[in-house]
Amino acid sequence: MPKPVATGLQLTALDPAFRENPYPILKDLREREPVHNDTELNRWVYTRHQDVNEILRNPDLLSDPRKARPGTFSREFLSDDDREPSMLMMDDPGHRRLRELVRHPFKPHAVEAWRPRVRAVAEHVISQIDEPEFDVIAHVANPIPTVVIAELLGLDASCHDQFKQWSEDMISVAFNPVNSEEQLQTAERAGQALDAFFRNEIQNRRDQPRADLISEMLQADVSGDRLTEDEIVSQCNLLLLAGNLTTSDLIGNGIMALLQHPAELAKLRANPELMTNAVEEVLRYESPVVNSGRVAHMDMEIAGHKVLAGDSLSVSLAAANRDPAVHPDPDRFNIERKNIQLQSFGGGRHFCLGAHLSRLEAAETFSVLLERFPDLAISGKGHRYAANPSFRGFAELWVSAR
Repeated sequence: MPKPVATGLQLTALDPAFRENPYPILKDLREREPVHNDTELNRWVYTRHQDVNEILRNPDLLSDPRKARPGTFSREFLSDDDREPSMLMMDDPGHRRLRELVRHPFKPHAVEAWRPRVRAVAEHVISQIDEPEFDVIAHVANPIPTVVIAELLGLDASCHDQFKQWSEDMISVAFNPVNSEEQLQTAERAGQALDAFFRNEIQNRRDQPRADLISEMLQADVSGDRLTEDEIVSQCNLLLLAGNLTTSDLIGNGIMALLQHPAELAKLRANPELMTNAVEEVLRYESPVVNSGRVAHMDMEIAGHKVLAGDSLSVSLAAANRDPAVHPDPDRFNIERKNIQLQSFGGGRHFCLGAHLSRLEAAETFSVLLERFPDLAISGKGHRYAANPSFRGFAELWVSAR
């Protein structure tokens, strides 16, 4: 009798086997139950590229977890009935309004103007490394996105370490279906500290505007509509949480993938013009965001199965990115892969605003790191994946600079 497919917490980074290597588990699920009724967490799980793509781009499906039925995954683990969700989980018209007010600084041409500064940040951070062995996460992948986001917001450099700690404390519970009371209290304290800090920064910008993102949000005006202070605080928090964690994971995942595939790394060293495609392949091969979700707005049929209004729909971005129906030989890391069709940044109206910035940070970091350390290799000290549900990245990744 075949072993049952993985379900519930077995499909999250809280499970050791999934945390270390989710892809065989997701492949088995995609092949045997591509539309999986997860009765443990009360959700539908979709793993085929076509289904994931259609769900993410369906404008009628909901994102606000408060609209899910009681008892479902979205309502029980992602919803907070006492506060408005961030833009990440907001529906129209509120989502459309906020996105329009904050999108300008994240347009590709605006982000591209930051490339020299991102490069300078990467060079400064990496130049501080002088050990023969070092943890890429602690020395590279964590500090660089933190500094970049902090500079975008116009925040003092002395606060960078504190921002990272606050964001880690909050993200550890934000998408976690199993939290301890201690974790919840730590996250609550971090949230209160960030809230007070950003309100003070906002007041400072009212008194003296600067060339930074907080000032831009204060000045943003669409047909007389402006962001409230609460909305600016929410956007700052979202940048710290979503921007820092996912870009840190992208950098760590990319370094590991390149070092595990020396032939691909040699190609990149010989042909730096492959960097843009290499970043896309890292995003496909090891997506920092493992899954996303929607809520059914009505009784309907999705991928041949009936779902009810208020049902939680979880889409596996990691599984979709390795679907052989779209990406031939999907478990091969190939920086020259053609026609990469990513799901890593979501899709539709919720396509990640920070996608271009994240790609830029990864490309510049990889470039600087490989230039500084021509003999970089995986260290015998090994690695450890973080247990962040919905995300994939390292807590530690040791390398040798020889």
